[in-house]
Amino acid sequence: MLRIVPLPGKRPRPPDQRGAGRLLRGTAVAAAIVAAYSAGAVTGSGPRQPTAAADGSVLTEAAAQIGRHAAEPVARGDLDRAAIEGMLKALDDRWARYYSASEYDDVEGRLNGDYGGVGLWLGTRDGADGAGGRVLVASVQPGTAAARAGVRVGDVITAVGASSVAGWGVERVAEALRGRPEAPVELTVERGRRTKRFHLVRTQVSEGDVTVTDLPEDARLVRVGAFTRGTGRQVRAAVTGAPPHGRPEGGVVLDLRGNPGGLLEEAVETASAFLRSGPVVTYRPRGRQARDLGVTAPGDAKTPLVVLVDAGTASAAEVVAGSLRDRDRAVIIGSRTYGKASVQEAVTLADGSVLELTVGRYRTPGGRNLDGVGIEPDIAVSADRPPPEAERRARTVLRGLRAALPDD
Repeated sequence: MLRIVPLPGKRPRPPDQRGAGRLLRGTAVAAAIVAAYSAGAVTGSGPRQPTAAADGSVLTEAAAQIGRHAAEPVARGDLDRAAIEGMLKALDDRWARYYSASEYDDVEGRLNGDYGGVGLWLGTRDGADGAGGRVLVASVQPGTAAARAGVRVGDVITAVGASSVAGWGVERVAEALRGRPEAPVELTVERGRRTKRFHLVRTQVSEGDVTVTDLPEDARLVRVGAFTRGTGRQVRAAVTGAPPHGRPEGGVVLDLRGNPGGLLEEAVETASAFLRSGPVVTYRPRGRQARDLGVTAPGDAKTPLVVLVDAGTASAAEVVAGSLRDRDRAVIIGSRTYGKASVQEAVTLADGSVLELTVGRYRTPGGRNLDGVGIEPDIAVSADRPPPEAERRARTVLRGLRAALPDD
């Protein structure tokens, strides 16, 4: 299975990201509604078939000798995991990941939209990934665990559980806050000169990864938190007038802020909802011919469209924004996106554990590689502004786009 989803970690800052790169970036990483994934693009029906376990190798011999002679006992499973993770480091693949069978069950659940969160949108200073900066609470969703506990906008996150978040980016903090519904998590923040700890319980995502809000002047805000299964179908319904919503004649604001990616086919289906035909993305798997992924079914290519992005917009979300930008279909508003253009494949091992390896790269319809660069918006909105500021700017742009439409 292939996917485009970012692992937490440090993204190289683009060489031209001066000045603005030091502003508050990445506002609105939706810890409550964004799925937690490693970083890749996902297509296909599932992992490859299990491979046979290797016997008689030097690794097996080393494990046996360690078990027999080491002063402290070590479980064979721990040795196996350490060996596998060491192999992944040798690949110099920053997106490679190893999951136990139970860990990957959780990943699969998240891809199906089955996950929990605490209700925070996050922002950060000092670059798009927050390295060396401080991760802040940008917004608290009403009625969520964080809201009930008293977390406030502007609180500086210092720890999640027992782990300090010093040097973490918004994606890594968001992943730490997500997890199985009903699972507890401790959040530590600084508020002024005081330290506060909150004991939160993650709750089930009740709205799914697509939320639709009607705006004044017959416009519509469609927020996509992550590209889980069914996302593309929901977006298409929201913009083509399927019940319970009519057609948004006044325009659409597609909000991809804080979207870490997800399933590639869902990203293609989402972009297709706004295009009549033609290319969406080119996927270049290692050792194989490039695959051109095009519009799955004709969509609405006329209704004015604005796409909101920020430093938390990554991978599959960048496929959508990049395709709509290159096809001259949308105006992009916000701050520079994350910059992730590699594709991962899941491979199941004999014991049910799973490797995720980078197997290829993707490019936008215009042939651009976004890796380490991201998408620079058409209209920049400083990331130190609250999230509603970009939404207000989007509505203003929609009015201009509507005024420019030819009379029928």
